[in-house]
Amino acid sequence: MRTLHKKTAATRAALLAAVAVASLGLTACGGGDAVKDAGAAKPAQETTAPQAAGKAAAGEAETGTTGSSGSADATGSTDTTGTTGSTGTKTKAKTGTDSGSSSSGTKAKAKACAYGDVKVTMAKADEVPTEHIVLTATNTSGRTCTLLKYPLISFGQLQTAKDVPPVAKSNPGVPIVLDAGASAYANVRVSQGGVHEDNKVVQEFGVNLFAADGPAEGTVTVKTPAGGLAVTDAAAKTGYWTYELRNGADEF
Repeated sequence: MRTLHKKTAATRAALLAAVAVASLGLTACGGGDAVKDAGAAKPAQETTAPQAAGKAAAGEAETGTTGSSGSADATGSTDTTGTTGSTGTKTKAKTGTDSGSSSSGTKAKAKACAYGDVKVTMAKADEVPTEHIVLTATNTSGRTCTLLKYPLISFGQLQTAKDVPPVAKSNPGVPIVLDAGASAYANVRVSQGGVHEDNKVVQEFGVNLFAADGPAEGTVTVKTPAGGLAVTDAAAKTGYWTYELRNGADEF
């Protein structure tokens, strides 16, 4: 019995030793696999990185596409069509300028009003005694013409009467262009209003116009109101033709 027990103990010890060796072998194998797995993990990570980079690139591509979608908003360049609006404004402004310069051109080219182009009338100023009259020249020609300078007035016989001198401050400084039917005015002093002035009474008087090169041919005869007009040659002076009488410039 003792021998059997010894054999059994020896057998157990041998089995335990075999199990231990087997264990060690398995552990060694497991460690190798672990190393293997660790080695495999590394490429796996490397693979993941390119994939991530690919995704990032794809993301950029998508963003780029969104950008091009944003450039579809360049159809918002329809704002460029808005610029067409500015082209419209440009065209409009140009048209306005053209028509303006066209009419200015027409006016600038308007010939001087001649003897037969205007009708000249007179009216006494609202004052007693009468010191001033207002001449009105109306364009009856049916076309545009320019009244130059001032009326050349002669109270009395044309051959002997002296021309009434102009008042410089009355000069408007621009041509007086009259469309058909339009009028211009000139203020004229005829006396100082004194009782003892050396005056004369006229029933009519002559008005000449200016041409581009000087006094024009032909005299317009102007009728005075009933009872005539008392004129003092020494006091007489005339203003320039103007679109309307002005305070200051036409006061003399």
